[in-house]
Amino acid sequence: MLQETIGSFLETELNVKLYLVDNSPTDDLKILMTDSRIEYIHNPSNPGFGASHNVAIQKANDFQSDYHLVLNPDIYFKQGTLENLCEFMDSNLEVGHVMPKITYPNGEFQYLCKTNPTFFDLFARGFMPSLLKRIFQKRMDKYEYKDYNYNEIIFDIPYLSGCFMFLRSSILKKVGFFDDKIFMYLEDADLTRRFLEVSRTAYYPQAHVYHHFAKLTHKKLKFKWITVQSAFIYFNKWGWLKSIY
Repeated sequence: MLQETIGSFLETELNVKLYLVDNSPTDDLKILMTDSRIEYIHNPSNPGFGASHNVAIQKANDFQSDYHLVLNPDIYFKQGTLENLCEFMDSNLEVGHVMPKITYPNGEFQYLCKTNPTFFDLFARGFMPSLLKRIFQKRMDKYEYKDYNYNEIIFDIPYLSGCFMFLRSSILKKVGFFDDKIFMYLEDADLTRRFLEVSRTAYYPQAHVYHHFAKLTHKKLKFKWITVQSAFIYFNKWGWLKSIY
């Protein structure tokens, strides 16, 4: 799966560099260093999603790129996707952060545009029984932007998924990197929100990527607890009662 991700990113005529951050105990992934455009970073202490990406972002600053892509290892896409996103950003200079259409490998759609989360939204999605969820289905649909047409470009979305964040480097330097106090989950909500304070965000369905998406938060208690910890950090920063729709 990771080889597929790496291959997707490198199959381009754009001038790219890939920072492969490995948080596992051993450096076995060094075997994937098969291209001079890859820089391998072994980080066995695993400081978290955002903190690990910050290591790569800091290194990428020396590369002085126009754009920085935060990319999950379970994503792949066709050749030309990166060029498509670059063209969109080059034509929309007010946009600092864009996310493409994202589906499962079988084509099933993933609703990854969201409103700013409230504590209730996160609790309902992660802990509420299915029967009760149906009562709040309209609210859940609104949270996932299901009242919008996902076949059209949507601007100024408050929360875009961290699995594929195509960022304008100049804005990233302005707003700062991921909040490394958040180990995992909601670091993408926090960063998108900071981008929206100084630029526009966009969902661009003319570019399409595939995401295997394990949904660990819904499957294991450990990840639910990590989400709760992240939520406390996020809401202490942005407020517990306010939400922008």
